[in-house]
Amino acid sequence: MSEKRPETMQRINTPELAEAFIAEQVEAIKAQVGDKKVLLALSGGVDSSVVAALLIKAIGRQLVCVHVNHGLLRKGEPEQVIEVFGKQLNANLVYVDATDRFLDKLAGVSDPETKRKIIGKEFIDVFAEEAKKQEGIKFLAQGTIYPDILESDGVKAHHNVGGLPEELDFELVEPVKFLYKDEVRVVGKQLGLPDQMVFRQPFPGPGLGVRCVGAITRDRLEALRAADAIVREEIGKLDPVPWQYFCAIPDFVSTGIRYVNGKGERYMGWAVVIRAVNTVDAVTATVPEIPFSVLCTIRNRIIETVPGVNRVLWDISEKPVSTIEWE
Repeated sequence: MSEKRPETMQRINTPELAEAFIAEQVEAIKAQVGDKKVLLALSGGVDSSVVAALLIKAIGRQLVCVHVNHGLLRKGEPEQVIEVFGKQLNANLVYVDATDRFLDKLAGVSDPETKRKIIGKEFIDVFAEEAKKQEGIKFLAQGTIYPDILESDGVKAHHNVGGLPEELDFELVEPVKFLYKDEVRVVGKQLGLPDQMVFRQPFPGPGLGVRCVGAITRDRLEALRAADAIVREEIGKLDPVPWQYFCAIPDFVSTGIRYVNGKGERYMGWAVVIRAVNTVDAVTATVPEIPFSVLCTIRNRIIETVPGVNRVLWDISEKPVSTIEWE
């Protein structure tokens, strides 16, 4: 039976209500944890970041945050986690650069579900290895929010908690489990987290692994990371901004022309596909209008600065029939 949000619980939509919630949870965390250590898989996403900030406020360096960089994060995200939590909040942060480990396992794998399984299993393995290096861990913090409980009976799959080895017998700490996403953001703002983190767009668990369509290669992945940063920067200037916006690079090439010493020559390059959608529940999605001048700016920046790319396309497909992500 799923846990129920208390009927008397107010919607947290003001700084004052967020502050009251934070104070309540700090006391609850202290009462649950005592002087024991807590482990958290800190992805840098909204939910895990807010949970991390809450626990740091409550128990400081008793919290051990493990940030696993699988090489499939967006540009600047690992650096932001290190800056915000390692430096600004003085967290007990363990950073694991497992890029080579993940990309070696993914080499030559083109099936989307197989890629997801490899990424999920490898994350569990890396996190479990780091957990076993720690001493005195009794609790596992998890960024479960209320929709996770309603939809998946309390197991937040992209945090991979359900797949940890049985010998890691941790008690869960879930301080935001009765909050909706908009409430988590209000709490994050009140905790002082940067807007870039609090209002971070939805990002799939496998990260850029499902936007580097087909078998992932390191050069195409780096092109995707660079192009994605440009797309997010330029579309992020719109008012209002779409619900989600990103790009994908399919696994095919087409003919382009480049000039070397004033002479044109043909070459084969990748296509970057811009994707932007509006939605309420992600079950259906519409495509917002993007000014042509913005699309041209994105096109010029990508073509001029991202190696290997010679086309920029705009995906105007709605859901259904198209999914939001390409894989």
